[in-house]
Parts: sequence; C-alpha cells; structure tokens
Amino acid sequence: MAREHNAEPADAVSLTTTLKRLGPFVRPILPRLMGGFFCALGAGIVALAIPQVLAWLVNNVLDKDGSSTQIWIAMAIVGGLGLLEALFIFLRRQFVLNPAAGLEAQMRIRFYKHLQRLPVAFHERWGSGQLLSRSMSDLSLLRRWLAFGAMMLVVDTVTVITGLALMFFHSWILGLLYLLGAIPIAIKAYQFRNNYRAASRLSQDQAGDLATAVEESVHGIRVIKAFGRGRYVYEGFSAQAKSLQQTEISKAKTLAGFLMTVVAIPETILGIGLLIGISMVAAGSLSVGSLVAYFAIAAVIAGPVEGMGMLLGMTLSTKTALDRHFEVMDAANNIVSPQKPRAPQERTGEVQLKHVRFAYPDDSGRGRPVLADIDFTIRPGETMALVGITGSGKSTLLNLVPRLHDVSAGQVLVHGQDVRDWDLEQLRQEIAVAFEDTTLFSNSVRENVLLGAPAELNSAQREELLAQALDVAQAQFAYQLPQGVQTLIGEEGLSLSGGQRQRLALARAIAAQPRILVLDDPLSALDVRTEEAVTTKLREVLRGTTTLVVAHRPSTVMLADRVALLRDGRIDAIGSHTHLLSTNEHYRYVIASLDDEAPINEEISR
Repeated sequence: MAREHNAEPADAVSLTTTLKRLGPFVRPILPRLMGGFFCALGAGIVALAIPQVLAWLVNNVLDKDGSSTQIWIAMAIVGGLGLLEALFIFLRRQFVLNPAAGLEAQMRIRFYKHLQRLPVAFHERWGSGQLLSRSMSDLSLLRRWLAFGAMMLVVDTVTVITGLALMFFHSWILGLLYLLGAIPIAIKAYQFRNNYRAASRLSQDQAGDLATAVEESVHGIRVIKAFGRGRYVYEGFSAQAKSLQQTEISKAKTLAGFLMTVVAIPETILGIGLLIGISMVAAGSLSVGSLVAYFAIAAVIAGPVEGMGMLLGMTLSTKTALDRHFEVMDAANNIVSPQKPRAPQERTGEVQLKHVRFAYPDDSGRGRPVLADIDFTIRPGETMALVGITGSGKSTLLNLVPRLHDVSAGQVLVHGQDVRDWDLEQLRQEIAVAFEDTTLFSNSVRENVLLGAPAELNSAQREELLAQALDVAQAQFAYQLPQGVQTLIGEEGLSLSGGQRQRLALARAIAAQPRILVLDDPLSALDVRTEEAVTTKLREVLRGTTTLVVAHRPSTVMLADRVALLRDGRIDAIGSHTHLLSTNEHYRYVIASLDDEAPINEEISR
C-alpha cells in the first residue's frame, strides 16, 4: 500500500521546529534531564582537568627533579578525577533513562489513542506497517536520542570548545592550528546534513513498507500457499528488502564519509602540530608540559569530535522519525463528537436516511460517487434487508449508520437525531455491527464475544449474556475448544474456520444488546442447516431491535420484514420479498444471481 503524505515534506520542516513540538512532553521531565546534562558536562570537564595535572607533573616535578611525594600526589589526583568522571557517567544514566523511557511510553500510548480516533477513511489509505514502524521503531529512536544523543551532542560541543580554549591557553599557535581544521569539517557537515537526512527518511519509509509486506503475507499465508505463490511473494519481498539494503548502505556510506573527514583532519592536524610543537620546545617558546597537555587535551576531545559525527547522524534520524510520527498525529479527524452533543428525546429505534449522498475522496478532490439520493426509513423494531448487485454500495451505506464514514450530503438519523449531533461513543453504543470481513482479536473467545457488552453488567450477567449470544449464533462449538470459552483463538481467528469466525462475530454483535443492529452478510460462510438454525434464533432475538442487514443470499432476505433494492446509488424499490419478486424485474435478476444452495421457492415457503 502506498504511503500517505499528509504533512509537509521532511525537508520543509526545520530541526528546531520539529524539536519544539517535543516541548509539552519534555517539560515534566526537564529537571531530571538537566540533572543528567550537568552530570555529563561534569564528566567532560573532569576529563579535561586530567591533562592539566599532567602538565603540572611534567613542568614542576619531572622536569625539575621533584620529590616522589609530588608524583604520588599527582597520581592520586588523576585517580580521583577518574573515579569522579565514572561517578558522573553513572549518575547521568540514572537521571535520564527512566524519564526517557516514560516519555516514549507516553507518546506511544498517545499515538495509539489517536489511531483509534482517526476515521476509517484514514486507515483505508495507510499501510499497517507504516503505522507500526511509526509507533515502535521511530519512538524507540527518539528515546535513545533523548537519553543519550541530544545530551551528549551538547556536552561534546561544550567539551570541544573548552578543550580548544585550554589549547589556546597553552599555545595560541597550536590552538589556532587545531581550530583551522574545523573549517573543512563544517563544510562537510553541511553537505552531510542534507544527504543523510534524505537517506534517513527514505530508509524509515522503506522499513515501514517492508513491515506492511510482512504483515500482509502472514495474514494471507493460506491464500499464498493455496495458490502456490510463495516464490512470487518472496521475490517481491526480496526486492523490497534489497532496496532497503541499498538505502541503508548509501546511508552508511554517507555517514562513513563524514566520519572519515571528522577523524582524518584532526589526526593530520595533530601530526603537523607535533612538528611545530617540537620546534617550539627546541626554541624555548613552549614548555614540555604545555606540549604534553596539548596532546593530552587532543586525546580527550578526540572522542567527542568523532562522536559528534555519529550524534549528528542520530539527531537527523530522530528528526525524520519525529516528522513521520507527527505526520500521523497531524492527520485530521473529521469524524468527531460535536462540542455540544445532543441526545434524542426518545430512543424509538427508527433509522432514517434522507437524501444521502456519499463519495469516497480521491486525489482530484471530487471523490468517487457511490451513493446518490438515498431516501428511506427503517421503522422501529423492523428488520430491513438491503440487496443489490456487487459493487452497488451496500456495505458503504451500512457504514454511514454508525458514522464510520460521514455523508457527503443529506442526513442519517438515529432515533430521529442526526448522527453528526450525537456523542460518537454514545451513538456507537446504540448500534452493533457484524462486518462481512470477520475480524477477531488475539484473545479468548469470551473477550471477543463480550467486546461490546454493556459495561455495567456483573459477572453472572455477563456469563448469561455470553451463553445466550453463543446459542443464538449457533456458536456452541466454543465450549468444545481446548480451554472452552477461555481458549485463545489466535490472531484474527486464523485457527478457526470461516463459519466459526463468522458465528463468533455475530455473537459479538448480539451480546452488545444494541437498539439497532447492522449486519453485513452475517451468514455467508454458514451451511444451509446452520444458517436456518441461526435464522430461527435471530427472529426471536431481533424482536424489538431495528435491524439493517445486507443480504447476499435469498435465505438471508427471509429474515427481513421489508427489502430495499439498491441500484445505481439509489433505492430502486422497497417492499416485501414476495411483492418485489412479483413486481420488480431487477429485483428478480438480483435474487437469481445470489449464491444459495436452496431454490428460491423453497425459501419463500419457509
């Protein structure tokens, strides 16, 4: 699935702008992050103090025949500074690890909550792997950068600047020489920033697409094996994986080229500095201790100089990860509860569609029209079947009732109240849905069936409701599973047959005890006998429940009090099955084309 572009390109958003958006999340943990920063800074300063002790040792002890006591004092000072540096590093980790992990968890939970609120139209456009990578790997990268990268980038910068100042203190000529090496590094850094940022964004997007491919192949493994398309799928995945590999190699080469510059130039400068320093010592313009201190300082800041390249790469990767994260967080949610929701005065059970139009949005902005001027009413407690040829928009119409999509024009009214005036949560508690594509979760049978059950029920009532729902849906097979209704049914219920999954989905809709029931061909995977048993039970259970059911078989039509015929985006006719069969030619054509094992006349006689 193609990746959706909902925000500005990564290059259009500056690093500062992106990082500013972290403000609300970082603010509560800022004191601990600052504590970690000062500990890291203290470790850098302590490390730079050691060369000063060495300079004193060379100039005042070794060069002037000092006493052994002074040597021991110098050794003790160096050892003490080393222990202090280790303590600062330990405290830095203690300060930052827990807050950074907490921020990661907070942002991940917020991301998931936002995904749950986004409309169905958003999820239809985005690949699941892209969303998975944004919620997992991107936020993990942020945690690592916040706990280490950001802090050490600042600390290393301060350490290098302080080290340069100390170099100038000992010899302005050698200090200036080392500083001149920063000019080609700065030029290379500017080029590196642009190239690495683009490569980083591409690799993260490709990783998301690859995750989508893995997920789709796992979910569709039965189809792949049944059609013998394993090699074809493998070749497609291999091509994607190799493309990601090339991007990662290109990214690594970009970083390696920058690191080569960062390491090679200072080392070359030090070689030149050694020649100049020795000549200055020979001329008497520089002490041996200052020359030793210069190289000791260079050794201390060599790590930060080299590390700044890695940290800059990490920062740019984090920037693109945040851009990807905020692309989803910035996605508009146009299906929300109104600021002042209005509840209907009376819950009559009536459902009305008034001059409803609907078009799926597309790149042109005009949308693809599916429904045009739909106008009909489902009476309180009535069961209405919706029939039409494939692609006529039946499932789309069903999605408008619980407001999974918003109408392009017209109104959908539940209990006489426009669904756009309802509180969304309250509206969807009034309506239960069983979709054609059965979705079950990696949980027990009990948890799947009672997913939408009223929260106020006690344990005994929930068990009674579970038993009733399984009985109506003819899903008593659940009790024969290895752990009964406590059996984990596996991801998307792949351990069950299609008919078993469909019956559990129907039981879930029944267990929600809705006032309005929306069923999208709920019996298509059942055999005739099981369907007849379910139909009989449903007739009993649906008394008083307003029901809209998409029918793909004449036997399903028999559930209905009336039938609505959908044709060319409009309701062509409404009436009883028998009446439409005798008066409407298109209805006879649709019924004749429906897949059913039993003859039409047999269904009419039931």
